[in-house]
Amino acid sequence: MTPIAIEYLTDAQGNPSAVVIPMTLWRRIFPKNTNSSENTVEAIEDYCLNRVMDEAQTTPLFGREEALKF
Repeated sequence: MTPIAIEYLTDAQGNPSAVVIPMTLWRRIFPKNTNSSENTVEAIEDYCLNRVMDEAQTTPLFGREEALKF
Protein backbone atom coordinates (compact mmCIF):
# COMPACT_ATOMS: atom_id res chain seq x y z
CA MET A 1 0.00 0.00 0.00
CA THR A 2 1.36 3.40 -0.99
CA PRO A 3 1.73 5.94 1.81
CA ILE A 4 -0.49 9.01 1.44
CA ALA A 5 0.98 12.48 1.85
CA ILE A 6 -0.97 13.95 4.75
CA GLU A 7 0.22 17.34 6.01
CA TYR A 8 -0.23 18.64 9.53
CA LEU A 9 -0.39 22.40 10.01
CA THR A 10 0.61 24.01 13.30
CA ASP A 11 0.07 27.39 14.89
CA ALA A 12 2.86 29.75 15.98
CA GLN A 13 3.33 27.77 19.21
CA GLY A 14 3.74 24.48 17.32
CA ASN A 15 0.32 23.10 18.31
CA PRO A 16 -1.51 21.11 15.60
CA SER A 17 -4.26 23.23 14.08
CA ALA A 18 -5.29 21.55 10.82
CA VAL A 19 -4.77 18.57 8.54
CA VAL A 20 -4.39 18.69 4.77
CA ILE A 21 -5.18 15.51 2.84
CA PRO A 22 -5.02 14.85 -0.92
CA MET A 23 -8.33 15.06 -2.80
CA THR A 24 -8.02 11.41 -3.89
CA LEU A 25 -8.14 10.34 -0.24
CA TRP A 26 -10.92 12.83 0.52
CA ARG A 27 -13.06 11.35 -2.26
CA ARG A 28 -12.48 7.80 -1.01
CA ILE A 29 -13.49 8.72 2.52
CA PHE A 30 -16.34 11.07 1.57
CA PRO A 31 -18.05 9.91 -1.62
CA LYS A 32 -20.57 12.25 -3.25
CA ASN A 33 -23.58 10.50 -1.68
CA THR A 34 -22.61 11.53 1.87
CA ASN A 35 -25.47 14.01 2.18
CA SER A 36 -26.32 13.11 5.78
CA SER A 37 -24.34 12.45 8.92
CA GLU A 38 -25.46 8.80 8.82
CA ASN A 39 -24.11 8.36 5.28
CA THR A 40 -20.88 10.12 6.25
CA VAL A 41 -20.34 7.83 9.24
CA GLU A 42 -21.05 4.78 7.09
CA ALA A 43 -18.62 5.97 4.39
CA ILE A 44 -15.86 6.48 6.97
CA GLU A 45 -16.51 3.04 8.49
CA ASP A 46 -16.40 1.45 5.03
CA TYR A 47 -13.12 3.19 4.21
CA CYS A 48 -11.52 2.11 7.49
CA LEU A 49 -12.73 -1.48 7.17
CA ASN A 50 -11.46 -1.72 3.59
CA ARG A 51 -8.12 -0.29 4.66
CA VAL A 52 -7.75 -2.85 7.46
CA MET A 53 -8.75 -5.69 5.15
CA ASP A 54 -6.14 -4.59 2.59
CA GLU A 55 -3.49 -4.44 5.31
CA ALA A 56 -4.47 -7.87 6.62
CA GLN A 57 -3.78 -9.42 3.22
CA THR A 58 -0.10 -8.47 3.52
CA THR A 59 0.45 -9.68 7.09
CA PRO A 60 1.23 -13.23 8.17
CA LEU A 61 -1.52 -15.27 9.77
CA PHE A 62 -1.14 -16.24 13.40
CA GLY A 63 -1.91 -19.69 14.69
CA ARG A 64 -4.17 -20.01 17.74
CA GLU A 65 -1.30 -19.89 20.26
CA GLU A 66 0.38 -16.95 18.56
CA ALA A 67 -2.89 -15.04 18.41
CA LEU A 68 -3.56 -15.62 22.10
CA LYS A 69 -0.07 -14.41 22.98
CA PHE A 70 -0.58 -11.34 20.84
